[in-house]
Amino acid sequence: MRKQPVKIKEEPAAARTKGFKEVVLGYSEEEALREAGRCLQCKNPACVSGCPVGIDIKTFICRITKKDYDGAYLTIREKNNFPSICGRVCPAEYQCAKSCVMTNKGSAFASPESIRIHFLERFIGDYGIKNRLETRGKQDPVSSKLRVAVVGSGPAGLCCAGELAREGIKVTVFEGLHKTGGVLRYGIPPFRLPGDIMDFEINYLNKVGVEFVTNFIIGRTRTLDELFKQGYSAVFLGLGAGTPSFLGIPGENLGNIYSANEFLARVNLMGAYRFPDFHTPVSVGRHIIVIGGGNTAMDAARVALRLQKTAGINADVTVAYRRTELEMPARRLEIGHAKEEGIKFGFLLKPEKFIGNKDGLVEGVDALRCKLGEPDSSGRKRPVPVAGSGFRISCDMAVIAVGLGANRLLTSVTPGLKTDEYGDIKVNPETMETSIKGVFAGGDIVGGEGTIIAAMGMAKKAAQAIVKRLKKS
Repeated sequence: MRKQPVKIKEEPAAARTKGFKEVVLGYSEEEALREAGRCLQCKNPACVSGCPVGIDIKTFICRITKKDYDGAYLTIREKNNFPSICGRVCPAEYQCAKSCVMTNKGSAFASPESIRIHFLERFIGDYGIKNRLETRGKQDPVSSKLRVAVVGSGPAGLCCAGELAREGIKVTVFEGLHKTGGVLRYGIPPFRLPGDIMDFEINYLNKVGVEFVTNFIIGRTRTLDELFKQGYSAVFLGLGAGTPSFLGIPGENLGNIYSANEFLARVNLMGAYRFPDFHTPVSVGRHIIVIGGGNTAMDAARVALRLQKTAGINADVTVAYRRTELEMPARRLEIGHAKEEGIKFGFLLKPEKFIGNKDGLVEGVDALRCKLGEPDSSGRKRPVPVAGSGFRISCDMAVIAVGLGANRLLTSVTPGLKTDEYGDIKVNPETMETSIKGVFAGGDIVGGEGTIIAAMGMAKKAAQAIVKRLKKS
């Protein structure tokens, strides 16, 4: 009989919704040893193929079982510079854990019996932080004279910078906002990814020589041509997907309707949850609806609920999604947490029109019921509106979380940089080089909105191509 997975400790729902403290508390040493001991140490570990950055999962888990935590940390860091971040936010159930041999064949996500790879990675990452473990880059006199500019300090930019620094190449990261981290900073709430964890992982890059320049928008403050004229040998674009998508329905411009991007940025980056200590106000409705089914929708709903509790408002947050729970792309962990915290779910609902009051503020949304039809291009069953099923949902605040489009700040002023119909940058998939020689790209600006670890996978590929090109020159 197989040993049961070791349950992760979490803050009780009633306590955690009163603030923004971290929800998942992580494994103790004893718990990590028990969970690592469940690993079968497969001869051909499929879990590795499920990891976009190719972490040697089998080896780092084996080293945990031997209490060789330093070795486990170094094994992870060979492929991933940010284990404590990825161990918290990586959608393992759709990637490495789904590929675990304990996952039922044909399952859309990891089975309950699958090894909790991400929690073990987090345990080791946090061990490395606590014990100030560090890895050093190569000290190559040739590489140290090379300079590369990285545009954007989100997951792709940070990963590329770390990989280049590992090779001894001097890197400057240009960030348009006043803080580094990109979507890690403005998009993910501190109850999922605490700021101090992010800061430690980013500060590590400082220690290996990466320079960060904030409040600097490439495409506005400087052009790509000007970067090359300043002596940079190559440029990596990790611009992200910063343009919110909307529903395109009547009434969407009413007051108290937010894009999830703006809502989360106001709270996470600008400290709106600590107003008036931070001078960033944000509306808090009594009846809030969040439209969408991804991780961003879960984050927005759980943030909204915490803002209600902080303001002394009885929690009333509903997530509206046009398919069923099975088709939701959000992590099962986040869906479970949202339910535990009292968030309601309305499935098979399609918003048709927002309704406003005399003051121009939203007070409701008209919606149709849906049924599932044939699969669409995503492989999920297409939601089909049911004629005559219309009804109204009362709400005095709405958050639209239906995806993000390409950040066009740079591409719109760089004619030689080829993009596709969605505004995403076209690249050579083998090298991640763009239509401009010496300019590479990765992350959401290439593949559209995706996972953090997928963005890092593209960035690693680009970094390898940059190193190869520079060492030939």
